[in-house]
Amino acid sequence: MGQTDSQFKAFIRFILDDIKELQTETDEEKKAAKVEKIIDNLQKTLED
Repeated sequence: MGQTDSQFKAFIRFILDDIKELQTETDEEKKAAKVEKIIDNLQKTLED
């Protein structure tokens, strides 16, 4: 079963919010951890 347009837009909003948060992170270790978390979440989404 696929997503509705609204569900897809909500998913994109979450990803966009995470990326915007990355822009403000100054600690390189925290930034790297956040990038890994985003990548992991995207990979899990693809596997579902």
